[in-house]
Amino acid sequence: MEGDQALGLMNSLLWNSMLVAGPILAAALATGLAISVLQVATQLQEMTLSYVPKLLVSGIMLILLGPWIIYRITQFAIEMIMLIPGLG
Repeated sequence: MEGDQALGLMNSLLWNSMLVAGPILAAALATGLAISVLQVATQLQEMTLSYVPKLLVSGIMLILLGPWIIYRITQFAIEMIMLIPGLG
């Protein structure tokens, strides 16, 4: 395997990782931001208040996006397995 092939595989791996994790992380970020704004508006300074909503939103996103995530990871794995014979 040459350097450019390895770099291309790593690029593909990182891109797929971002696509799979991005929506869940973005939803958790938006939820945390909304809870923080609510805490500032109500002057409620409880540090643990944002964990439960973030956990719930992340769980809901996993349920909603689960089939797409599994499809994406499976397609990536199949693509990588098909490339194995040509890497020699």
